[in-house]
Amino acid sequence: MTEPGASFPSTRPRRLRRTAAMRRLVAPSPLAPSDLVLPLFVKEGITDPLPISSMPGVVQHTRESLRKAVVEAVEAGVGGVILFGIPAVKDAHGSAADDPDGIVQHALREVVAEVGDATVVMADLCLDEYTDHGHCGVLTSSGEVDNDKTLERYASIALAQAAAGVHVVGPSGMMDGQVAAIRGALDGAGHTDVAILAYSAKFASAMYGPFREAAECAPQFGDRAGYQQDPARSSDEAVREALLDVAEGADMVMVKPAVGYLDVVRRIADTVGVPVAAYSVSGEYAMVEAAAANGWLDRDRAIHELLTSIRRAGADIVLTYWAAELAARL
Repeated sequence: MTEPGASFPSTRPRRLRRTAAMRRLVAPSPLAPSDLVLPLFVKEGITDPLPISSMPGVVQHTRESLRKAVVEAVEAGVGGVILFGIPAVKDAHGSAADDPDGIVQHALREVVAEVGDATVVMADLCLDEYTDHGHCGVLTSSGEVDNDKTLERYASIALAQAAAGVHVVGPSGMMDGQVAAIRGALDGAGHTDVAILAYSAKFASAMYGPFREAAECAPQFGDRAGYQQDPARSSDEAVREALLDVAEGADMVMVKPAVGYLDVVRRIADTVGVPVAAYSVSGEYAMVEAAAANGWLDRDRAIHELLTSIRRAGADIVLTYWAAELAARL
């Protein structure tokens, strides 16, 4: 019991927590549909969407079902979609990645024709979905990724995606100089309006397993630790990589994964001066879905809490497989 005459603080935090309406009013980092980007997989040569066993509720789309999914996302108010392609034929060069008749180029043309500028249409720019070895670049005779030859491929892919109508390209291979190579190619071909979302801090994470099933891109030998960032390293390295990408012409930067790297999100958001995205990856999705299926947590609350934590850490944009579902509820 408070003694008579005791002083009181001028505010009491609980006053601002009393009702749901009050909590919404004062929330410093509310999630909005426009903050969310929906990743989508489109596979060549299938007639019906194929469920992904490790990602309940997510499918490999046909071109037709992809268009429908994008329209539904737009109607829910999502800020953007990002496309990942799975070609019918893969080779060491990843030839389907920049083929004008490749699966993502077809999908981009159809999606942009369907929704125009009603949402931001992005495409992953990498080679792992397209190569028969599953690595993110062109290999040397010894099986190492050749950084400079890979940059030539990335530039060509950027031009193919730009010609197909993409609004934003997302180079995710973590090659040195990839942003400069892509920006130079785009500008040189007159695609100055195509923006770059650089995967600047992409870590060699165990959380990508379900994605590799979805995109059919698991490495056939070795791993990607030689070009993705080491999870044990200081966030100083991630900040340096992000600043390099901005200097090379990145319009936005990305941290991937998100939840285990919220300290990195915060530091980059405080440093770079451009919008920061964070990718809530397939493993984070799968863990929540599996726990919810077993009755171990409240699914809807867990999703909202997890994505709010990413936003609170400083991300302006959140990539999540729950984007359309959550946007419809916000």
